[in-house]
Amino acid sequence: MTTFIFAFGLLLLIMLGMALGVIMMNKTIKGSCGGLNAIADADQCLVCKKDIDPNSPLRDRLQCPRAKKMLERAQMEAENA
Repeated sequence: MTTFIFAFGLLLLIMLGMALGVIMMNKTIKGSCGGLNAIADADQCLVCKKDIDPNSPLRDRLQCPRAKKMLERAQMEAENA
């Protein structure tokens, strides 16, 4: 039981340190490039604005209607901002 409490406390301390580091550096947390950013009809990554490889295998694997709706919603939000 003591080991569990020690391990839990240590992980809690590490997470607190990471959270404070992000807050003190005054940076926003961003997603990674690729993934849903590489789906159909997107010319640039939504996160870093770099061009997406048109031959990416992710384009073929992620062409579901839900992913397309997410992309359209993100583009509309970007235009309105």
